[in-house]
Amino acid sequence: MGLRWSAALAAVALLSGCTQVEGAPGPPPQAEKRVEPPKDPVELDVGGERGSAGVVAAGGMPAPYNYGPTVLVEGGKYRTWWCSQLPGVGPPGDDILTAESGSPDGPFFAAGGAPAVPVFTGQPGAFDGMHTCDPSVLRVDGRYYLYYTGAAGDHAHGNAIGVASSEDGLAWRREAGGRPIVLASREVNRENVYGAGQPSALYLDGWFYLMFTDTTASGAGWNGAGQFVLRARNPEFTDQLQALTERGFQPAGAQRSRSVVDAFSADWMWVPALDAFAIAHQTSAGTTITFWDRVFTRHPYAPVVVPGPWREGPGLVRGPDGHAPVSTSDPCGTVPVDVLRATAELPSPTEIRHFGIDVAGADGCRTTAQAAAVLDGFAVPSPARTVDVVRDGRRVRVERRSVAEQLVTRVLDERVPALDELPVAGTIRSAAPALRSPQGAVGLLDDKGRLWTVTAEVAAANGSPITDVSQQEWDAHTPAGDLRR
Repeated sequence: MGLRWSAALAAVALLSGCTQVEGAPGPPPQAEKRVEPPKDPVELDVGGERGSAGVVAAGGMPAPYNYGPTVLVEGGKYRTWWCSQLPGVGPPGDDILTAESGSPDGPFFAAGGAPAVPVFTGQPGAFDGMHTCDPSVLRVDGRYYLYYTGAAGDHAHGNAIGVASSEDGLAWRREAGGRPIVLASREVNRENVYGAGQPSALYLDGWFYLMFTDTTASGAGWNGAGQFVLRARNPEFTDQLQALTERGFQPAGAQRSRSVVDAFSADWMWVPALDAFAIAHQTSAGTTITFWDRVFTRHPYAPVVVPGPWREGPGLVRGPDGHAPVSTSDPCGTVPVDVLRATAELPSPTEIRHFGIDVAGADGCRTTAQAAAVLDGFAVPSPARTVDVVRDGRRVRVERRSVAEQLVTRVLDERVPALDELPVAGTIRSAAPALRSPQGAVGLLDDKGRLWTVTAEVAAANGSPITDVSQQEWDAHTPAGDLRR
């Protein structure tokens, strides 16, 4: 438990400066366009307050504490990893457990019906030899990445941040040679000797972003509170490493003196419908959500609060890349904000429960770029009396609505004007030819003879008999994209 540091903080502090971290700095970034701040941040409407009836995730009777969850929703399942400790698992320190559920209200279970299973623990002799805690999990290009706090013991300033990767989110391999990717800056000695940790990662526009605590940074508060931001092109944070400063993102190398929120143990996500970062941190009212624009020059929206009890930092329910889930009923105007967080101290933080709200008033489909991001995986009626499936910044026209419904989260009832500027990548006609490769992949040919990967069920729904072809015949068709959900 040497890794935990909690505080109830209500103020949002805006500090300035630069960041220092081990790693090779990349080339100077392009100057980022400054946006003039509005007179006042936009006030969003809040409703739909919800919560679980009780505890949703725990390590079972042997686990003395359960806190610091990270939550991914993918394929209709909610997967969570959190900090706990189980007897007989690795060194006598913090472990990371995992479980999943069909709902954020739980209950979360591991395979075989166990409350949870340990998936990551300390590695004796390494920087994380005793403690592994505060997980933050992403899935990028089909691979999971776990960012975590590690410590060899409970000595002062011993905490640092590591990264591991996995094919399934269960069996993890330490990356960066098993070394930490972020260390405490040791710029200021304070009573709080925690060091660097409590990471939260997301992936946006080809960049890995990392927000974290450093109680020794010059930009931290008197008690060590503060959240600092790095970004890089690779998950180990060595390629084009940049730090958020008062001058925007710059090559890392100076003091760590700009904090984006006065808090410990925060989480964040990118919200396409708001075109903003949302940082979740604990205050006296519950979990406060503070918003920053894309380049961290202004607060585009006033803070909102997910009310309820808490005893340790929140874990936002996020998509695999750390983005906010999109509302299925009102994707352009409403953003669901859900968190899991410990609610009791017995005597350590435990009893993880679910709390949530809906944030309304977004104009999430105002521009073409924003609509393409928000509605990726949705479909809309097209002017050609077909259905436009939105995928990867393009529209794919599908003649049969019943087929489109199998390819997307939902077919909206009305067109979205901003999508009219998106290119039409191809049209899939009813009964279009369907091919199957020797490896079993199925594809439909569009009106240009290009191959769209789908499932066999989608081909059947399209009235397309499947023809088995050789690898040479399969490769003769230009791959157009993957439409599988």
